[in-house]
Amino acid sequence: MTAFKNEWDLSMALQVLHSETVDGKVWAEAVKWLFLFGPPAIREMISLASKMATDKFFPELSPFGYTDQGEPLYDIKKLALSLGMSAEETLARIAELEAEHDIQSLYDAPEAHKIQ
Repeated sequence: MTAFKNEWDLSMALQVLHSETVDGKVWAEAVKWLFLFGPPAIREMISLASKMATDKFFPELSPFGYTDQGEPLYDIKKLALSLGMSAEETLARIAELEAEHDIQSLYDAPEAHKIQ
């Protein structure tokens, strides 16, 4: 995780976002860095954009609850189906990202505030 965090800084990531000619993979890496390590206001904007994109491109997905921090929680089987993967593949990929970036994306049901 430290290596990825140290590859970017705020100025670099924002320059990439404003570039009209940057490679899509580099742009995605800048967004990921901003989401993980950027200032709270930018992280909030990225979260909102992510929600809008999920609603538009994956209308079948809706959160079943939220964490204490307001993170939406999705059913892993529905998420896997939407991504065209098995639940096992999806869980493995999420666990890989968690370990790589020292973040938590998987939550036990008692940690969720369910939507009625």
